[in-house]
Formats: sequence, structure tokens, C-alpha cells
Amino acid sequence: MTHVLLPVLDAFADLRTLVIGEAMLDAYLDGHSERLCREAPVPVVDVDARRDVPGGGANTAVNAAALEARVTFLSVVGGDDEADRLARSLAALGVPAHGLVRAGGRRTLVKQRVLAGGQILLRLDAGSRDDLDPVTEARLCERLRAAWSDVDAVIVSDYGYGLLTGGVIDELAALQAAHPRVLVADAKDLRRLARARPTAVKPNYCEAARLLGLANGHGDGRVEQIAAHEAEFLQITGARIAAVTLDCAGALVFETGQPAYRTYARPSSDANATGAGDTFVGALALALAAGAPTHACADLASSAASLVVARDGTTACSAAELRVHLASQDKLLGHDDLALLADCLHRAGKRLVFTNGCFDILHRGHITCLSRAKALGDVLIVGLNADASVRRLKGAARPINCAADRAQVLAALSCVDHIVEFADDTPTRLIELARPDVYVKGGDYSLDKLPEAPLVSRLGGEVCFMPYLDDVSTTGILARIGERGPG
Repeated sequence: MTHVLLPVLDAFADLRTLVIGEAMLDAYLDGHSERLCREAPVPVVDVDARRDVPGGGANTAVNAAALEARVTFLSVVGGDDEADRLARSLAALGVPAHGLVRAGGRRTLVKQRVLAGGQILLRLDAGSRDDLDPVTEARLCERLRAAWSDVDAVIVSDYGYGLLTGGVIDELAALQAAHPRVLVADAKDLRRLARARPTAVKPNYCEAARLLGLANGHGDGRVEQIAAHEAEFLQITGARIAAVTLDCAGALVFETGQPAYRTYARPSSDANATGAGDTFVGALALALAAGAPTHACADLASSAASLVVARDGTTACSAAELRVHLASQDKLLGHDDLALLADCLHRAGKRLVFTNGCFDILHRGHITCLSRAKALGDVLIVGLNADASVRRLKGAARPINCAADRAQVLAALSCVDHIVEFADDTPTRLIELARPDVYVKGGDYSLDKLPEAPLVSRLGGEVCFMPYLDDVSTTGILARIGERGPG
């Protein structure tokens, strides 16, 4: 899957993307609390700092920009200080703020969270939620028409706060009918957007269940519940593709004429789920616009969302971190995978450590050396001699364990990030592909006796020698087994 997804991610940089939806300001008041209020049994929070980040549809735009797409964001804000704060936050994150329509009669949407010791104590919501007035609606539609001809993908982020009026949706439908684009909709009520004939829709489970008139289920039962209504759901939403996100249960993806597809996610605290849907829909839309198969689009979107839920607050997934994440999924790598991974790691500024060996019978000396090697950088890659290579180096009676078994044992070590098998007597080719920052060898070598040392130095790396533990070696273990005999 790495070979499929990384080229798709690389294609994002050429995509022009339009995001239209409610712009919100997510404000975080970070502080500490050491006492209760005299007036009521509530904590007093001493505020230490304030963070302003784009939320709602603005966060979707930020995520598309972080994935290196060229983004135009259209929304309506008030003529207030919060609008200024939001505009500055957008610009700082690579999204031009000139698509924000200022409406003096409206208040900018704000979600203000009060935290003490990293724990959210209170959320205060404010801002206009009534439908746009006719003049503001006309201004937004004018900008929508002007932007449409120059984009590859359109993302609609509708939180139901009055931006996507009937007139705006009519404009979307007319533009899509006349000049079709990859159109992905994320809305509280997708039924309203069906006439725009979206390419894909992305409801969460609760939104999907409500649209289908179903009672909320629990756990994996939700998957079977929604899956039983695939045709109905696509018909209601007017979409060719539907990706129903199920938080910790992953996502269920429907596509007309194709079997349903399921992605899986690692469980995460709901407190960290803020904006994960924005990340998912942004990555999904870009992947569809890049022409990837639907299942690959869903996998890539799920991977991006998984990185966001691992962090606190409203945040975005960058192309660089997603590239590293995708390239790092498998412990056992081929040579092409190694080259891709090394390139991603170096571009992300990670420190790459490389070592190699036969690792025929894994013992305490091996584990100590590998643990120390891992501590020298961010990622440890182990080159593993193939069986024929071990025989040439150690004799016809070796290896005791085949390469597949040796690799599986190495993969079980938490200090080992990746393993690459090589058939040559030296790991020269792997070093050329990996370009390690650190090359680790055992203490019985020295720089003048290590043939790979000049290559490592020429590639900008350093060589580090690890001292061997006394009387711990595979040869010694085999000798003791031979002395004791069977039984």
C-alpha cells in the first residue's frame, strides 16, 4: 500500500482546492487552578496563555493547505475582533484570508475552551447562527462563481450555522451541473446537499444514523447497522461515494457498484478528536481529485486523521508527517520501500540509524547492541543477511534459523523499527539507499578495517562502534549446545 499511497500524497501539491463552509475561531485559554471560587463551588483558573486556531470549515482549509494543496477558502465572518484573529491565524497557516466575506451585522463564530492543567473545564460558544441575509448571500455566491473555474476539488463543510443557505446550495448545484468537479460534502444534514450531486459525502456515525432514521448503536454493531442501508444512504445523499466515520472503529466506505470497504483506527480519547473529521474530509477530497482508487483514498484519509487524534486540540496533519507515517507502516521493507522511507525521514529531519548482521540466534548481546543503537537516533533500520549470505560468511551449517524466522524475531523488538534483507556479503547497497546519519557496528571492528566506513562518511554519516558483551556470541552458544549433546 505504501507504493500506492505515497505517489497520491505527492500529487496533492498540484491540486487547486476550494473549501466553503463556516469559519470558526477555536480559542484555547490555557491555565492552572489551585483553588475554588468563593461565590460557587467551581475552580478558579489563572489563565497563562491564549491560543487562537482556525476551526470548523477553516480547519478543513488549513488541513488541505497542510497537505500542500493550493487552497481558496470562502466563508462569512463578522466585522469584529474575532474575525481579525481568525484571519491572522489562517494566514499564518498558509490559507489566504481574502475569501472571508465580512458582514457587519453578524458575529464571528467562536468556540472558546478553558483548560487547567491540560484538562478542558468549560467551552463557551458564541456567534451568529441565523441564515445569511440576501446581500451577504449574493456576495458569497459571486465569490463562489469566480473561484469555481480554477479548482480541481471542492469541499463543502456545513455545520448548520446559516452559511449554506438554500441560495448557496442552488449555486453549488448549478456550478456542479455545468462544470463538474470532485465535490466532497461534510454536513450535519447531507440531504440538503443531495441536489448538488456530490462525488462523496463524509458523515460521522451519528449523522448517518439520524439521516437514516436509526437509533444510535454501540461498538462494532454500528458497522452492521449502517452497512445494511448502503443503497438507501447513497440514494438519499445523491453521492457516488460515502465514507461514514466511526471514531475508534475506523470508517465504512460505500461506492456505487462496489463492495463496502472498512478502514480501522487505533482507539483514542474523544477529547483528542477535535477536528479529526476535517482532516479526514480534506485528505479524502484531495486523494479523489488525484485519481486514486476509493479504498486507497479512504486509507490515506484514515491515516491522516489518526495522526491528528493523537494530539490535543484543533490541529492539522502535514504532508511531511503523513509521508513518514505511510512509509513507516511495515517493519519488513524491500529495497524500494527503504529508499522511499529514508527519503521521507530525511525530509522530515529525523535521525536515521542503520546496523546489520546475521542475527541467527538472538541473544543478550544482540539486544543490548540494538537497544543502544536505537538510542542514537529516531529510527533504527536493521540490514539482515539472507540465508545464502550467512552461509558464505559463517559456513555451510549456518544459518540455524532461516531469514524469515530471524526477521520475525527481530521485528518483535520494540527498539527495531524496520528490517531489510540483503543478499550481498556487505550492506553497501542498503547504506546507499538509506544514507544513515549513524552506522553502528560491533566493537571488534575499527574504522580502518570497516569497508563501509568511507561510504558512510561520503554520504554525510558517522560510524559508531558498540562494545561486545563478554562471552556472548552465537558461535559460543552453539559450541555449548554441542558440548552438552542431545537431551
